[in-house]
Amino acid sequence: MFTPVRSRLRTAALALSAVAALAFGTATTNGAAAAPAPAPAPAPAKQGPISVAYVEVNNNSMLNVGKYTLAGGGGNVFDVAVIFAANINYDTGTKAAYLHFNENVRRVLDNAATEIRPLQQKGIKVVLSVLGNHEGAGFANFPDQQAASAFAKQLSDAVARYGLDGIDFDDEYAQYGANGTGQPNDSSFVHLVTALRANMPDKIISLYNIGPAASRLSYGGVDLSSRFTYAWNPYYGSWQVPRIALPKSRLSPAAVEIGRTSQSTVADLARRTVSEGYGVYLTYNLDGADRTADISAFTRQLYGGDAVRTP
Repeated sequence: MFTPVRSRLRTAALALSAVAALAFGTATTNGAAAAPAPAPAPAPAKQGPISVAYVEVNNNSMLNVGKYTLAGGGGNVFDVAVIFAANINYDTGTKAAYLHFNENVRRVLDNAATEIRPLQQKGIKVVLSVLGNHEGAGFANFPDQQAASAFAKQLSDAVARYGLDGIDFDDEYAQYGANGTGQPNDSSFVHLVTALRANMPDKIISLYNIGPAASRLSYGGVDLSSRFTYAWNPYYGSWQVPRIALPKSRLSPAAVEIGRTSQSTVADLARRTVSEGYGVYLTYNLDGADRTADISAFTRQLYGGDAVRTP
């Protein structure tokens, strides 16, 4: 039995009561310098699919991602760490979407030197996930190209300001139609991702393959597929190939929740990832407990050895 995404401990719910919000259309013009680029990281030692770890920062530290390596000096277990999650919110006064950080996401970003740079210095990419927040604003209902491009700029400004490695789109909990907002349309997500890719041509843009945006990847002769770096299955404990025209090396049909998906299923999905030639393995909810056994269940299949945890 797989665990659907709806069972996540949602950052969105806590964000409703958080007081910290940031509209980057103005905040990034206040003279604050962009974050310095992290020191070059050593080339990864391991061979095999990349592993991705989502971290619920309301409850857990991003630094947990860097605690796991492969036995025998085989390199980091995880290649991409996802900060879960910022929100797309709606300003009823200006009638515009804006990027919002709850207090826990803001803590991570404002303390990038101690929360993000240590991971990047190990060669782990750090990506910011963006999620709906029940206010009617979503990736699929921008009213025009200008509005989509304005939000794309807020995203790319955040990446530059905090020295991040990219953006992850998770189109859940938008509650399209709330606050007088529109329903999903065909052009919105195409305009948004096209503008974001133009703003940050060399950064990660990933797709959590769920929601109205994920089914609206082409418009006006433009197919978004090649603008994404990765796409992954959103249903934990299951195998589902994302319907997007990316090579297998950029897709994760496997998705597991660490500590909740059984170790046998974790191993089976990892084995299938390798045997069918896919290049990404997605995990969710890495916490501060010792998860060596759960993580070794997939590292044995992906990389041929156990994981080791450094407290």
